[in-house]
Amino acid sequence: MFPSFTPLLVWAVLLVVAAGVFAAADAAIGTASRARVDELVRQGRAGSAQLAKVVADRPRHVNLLLLLRLASELSATVLVTVAALEAADSQAWAVAVAVLIMVVVSYVLVGVGPRTLGRQHPYGIGLSVAAPVHLMARVLNPLTRLLIIIGNMITPGRGFREGPFSSELELREMVDLANQSGVVAAGEREMIHSVFELGDTVAREVMVPRTEIIWIEQTKSVRQGLALCLRSGFSRVPVIGESVDDIVGLVTLKDLARVVVERGNLHESGPRVAELMRPASFVPDSKRLDELLQEMQLSRSHMAIAIDEYGGTAGLVTIEDVIEEIVGEITDESDREERRPVEHVDETTVRVSSRLPVEDLGTVFDVALDDYDSEVETVGGLLALRLGRVPLPGAEAEVEGLRLRAEGGKDHRGRIRINALQVRRSDGGPVSTTTAADSERSETAAGGAQSRGAEQEGTSTRG
Repeated sequence: MFPSFTPLLVWAVLLVVAAGVFAAADAAIGTASRARVDELVRQGRAGSAQLAKVVADRPRHVNLLLLLRLASELSATVLVTVAALEAADSQAWAVAVAVLIMVVVSYVLVGVGPRTLGRQHPYGIGLSVAAPVHLMARVLNPLTRLLIIIGNMITPGRGFREGPFSSELELREMVDLANQSGVVAAGEREMIHSVFELGDTVAREVMVPRTEIIWIEQTKSVRQGLALCLRSGFSRVPVIGESVDDIVGLVTLKDLARVVVERGNLHESGPRVAELMRPASFVPDSKRLDELLQEMQLSRSHMAIAIDEYGGTAGLVTIEDVIEEIVGEITDESDREERRPVEHVDETTVRVSSRLPVEDLGTVFDVALDDYDSEVETVGGLLALRLGRVPLPGAEAEVEGLRLRAEGGKDHRGRIRINALQVRRSDGGPVSTTTAADSERSETAAGGAQSRGAEQEGTSTRG
């Protein structure tokens, strides 16, 4: 006669086996190369078509497998604990023994063994499990998405759109290890990390805001348009109707110069800019940069107007801005010499661009500013939030032990603008040179457009 707790142990063993299968599938899918999977599809291997679908949407399937593995392990632990309580007289000893057994079993039979097999035989295991995994993902995807949303809501800072469990993080770690061993150079490491971050960066983070856009009215002459392009150094300029919220197209330096060459020296009464303008592309300011780059490539456009949630012009983003998110600041002979995003004034004070991200300021001073990320994105916005009004040059405020002081003057249109801030610790403590330098390198590698906007007059690809 079997003890009454035997069925519980049988179910626990089955759940441990299931958890091991999920762990092996997770490792196999995370290791499988998309190029190799495509080759298997061309060879007509059984299960290759399903495996290709799984690998094409790797984060979603990895999240599902992690959820199923955790559910199986926790359920097995509960069953073993209940069985131990039935078999033993002491509840404390029963719980302790059950936990100890499941820790060893989970680590060896779920954590080490299956994952090792999955990495050793990614395609054999992947072909075997691809079909059921893809089916389960279609059924359970709403649940995993909901859990990721809940997790991101209760986690400080900005969460990961696809959850933090995808193989992308493992690849990031591999890149870091390759950099430490000298296989990958530091610059290459920064570029690879920047490519991953494109999917988590939206247009509003790199765009030049509407207040700094150089534009021309559609009623202006070709001669005036050409003069504006030459004076500003931009090869593409938005054309507006009644206001900057009414962008009707864009005009290029190439088109303006062609008309001047063909028709000779033009007078003010000559052709209008509206006759030469091209259609403008419009995108929401919340559009992710990886999607925006792909859209620009397909439409062969170098510039897009970012629209806010109310339908007004939020700013302007160019293909150069997106590429700079990967390779860092791009300058040419027509660019002005620009202020660096972080400059040391003395041992206790730094001068930062008003458009420096809040998280980068926290890095410079080793201060947690995550609570403000959901309200503002830039240091200038942080000062305005703290003051409760639009800051003027000389305005000061204290935030998390930091003293912020606004600097600025008149812009090219004669308006008072804040373009930099002096920041120091309220207690007069020194600034770490290392952290400031690291933040400056991070800002440059992640896209100089963030800090560039405070210095340049407008936007667009330069000629």
